Formats: sequence, C-alpha cells, structure tokens
Amino acid sequence: HGVFLHTVKVAYHAAINGDIKFIVPALLHDIGKPFCAYQDEKDKVRGTYSFTNHEELSWYIIRKWPFISDWTKDMVRYHYLIRDMHLSKKNGKLARYNRIHKRWMALDDQLKSELGRFLKYDDLAK
Repeated sequence: HGVFLHTVKVAYHAAINGDIKFIVPALLHDIGKPFCAYQDEKDKVRGTYSFTNHEELSWYIIRKWPFISDWTKDMVRYHYLIRDMHLSKKNGKLARYNRIHKRWMALDDQLKSELGRFLKYDDLAK
C-alpha cells in the first residue's frame, strides 16, 4: 500500500500545482518497485525496504507501451538521477557518482529542469 499511496500523492501534488503533464509519469514512476523490493539488515531494523534500480525496472516495464509518450518514458527512467547523484556523492561512492553524472550530462536542459520539478512532487509525497 505504501508505494500505491505515494504514487497517488505524487500525482496529486503535480495536479494541484498545475503540472498536469506530470500526472502520467507520477502514476508510472514506481511501477517497478514491487518487483525489486528487498530488505537488508538496516531495512529490517527500520521496518523499511530498498528498491535499488527501481526506476530502470519501471522504465523497462513501460518501454514498449505504444500509448505512453517518449517523454513520459524518459521521466520514469530518469526520475531518480538527481537524488542518486546526490546520495552517491554524499556517501563517497565516486565511481557510481561519475557514472550517473555522465548519464545526467547527456540529457537536454529542458528534461533536467522537468526532472527537478518532478523530484519536488516526489519529495512532497513522502
């Protein structure tokens, strides 16, 4: 239920801010989480789950859906890049940071800006 409620909240925050185009990516951005959820020892203590690479799996699920735009597919695929770069750098995982940063730099500026807005709605939904 947690992933579902979060998903609805992301769509809600996009809608109340007038960013209607973010509703479909909001509804699909975490679709892969149930398939990659796991608990390490820290997760078990906290009662949480980890979802490593959930954004890539979410994209993989929708990548061939002809009724979903390429822009939506990109939003789903890259929605975690900003946070992943930040966490990788913060945790001293420089090889991972460099790999993610290279991917980030290949994106166009408009998509980067939109990913930043989407991250705001994702954070508001937590």
